[in-house]
Amino acid sequence: MLTTSLSNPFRADKIVIQLFIRLAGALLLAMAAVNLISVGIFKPSLLVFDPLLGIPFRYSTLTVGGLELLVGLVCLFGKEAGLQVGLIAWLITNFAVYRVGLFWQGCHTLWGSLNNPLDTLYLLSGATNQGFYIILASLLLGSYVALIWLWGGKSSTPNHLKRTATESLEISCPFCGVLIKFAPQSLFQRVSCPQCQKTITLRKPTFLKMACTFCHEHIEFPSHAIGAKIPCPHCKMDITLKEPA
Repeated sequence: MLTTSLSNPFRADKIVIQLFIRLAGALLLAMAAVNLISVGIFKPSLLVFDPLLGIPFRYSTLTVGGLELLVGLVCLFGKEAGLQVGLIAWLITNFAVYRVGLFWQGCHTLWGSLNNPLDTLYLLSGATNQGFYIILASLLLGSYVALIWLWGGKSSTPNHLKRTATESLEISCPFCGVLIKFAPQSLFQRVSCPQCQKTITLRKPTFLKMACTFCHEHIEFPSHAIGAKIPCPHCKMDITLKEPA
């Protein structure tokens, strides 16, 4: 039994979305590393209370770093694009809301009321805030564009086509009678029979008609029965069901 299918057309949009997800995952892991390292190195300075959450910055930074680590790993090793993009959008949206809240409270830097602790190590320049804001804005915009793209692609596919994509059809080889199973996308494709190697055309499993070679009466039969030998329902002579010319 043969299963054939046409190759999926090149989808540049899916490749771009996958590249965005992988890049976002790498950036989130890098940001998680910065946050988690800062918690371990700058314990005293991070004991200042977060004016928005009412907890020390150490714990809010640890929470953000843990979430970034989790989402970053899902982006790099996950398989479901919708889930990955959704997690990116959720995380960055929450962080954006959090930053707006801190700004409203008078904290105008990425680290709230603190200076960037990594400036002490000269690992990042004074432009750290601007760089991080550009990255976060890009992730926020990219994640929502990807979500809209994915949602639009799914909703634009008619339900009957979605069902058809999961079904399979079958036809009998008109030369040797072997049953061939194939995907609906391969309809009317010319393939070689896996048994006799002759070229056949994949057709829908509909009913066909042929004339009996003895009595010339019409006989109706399913397309997958092509090649089968049956007694004619009219003259009772054995005939082979053939594809109509």
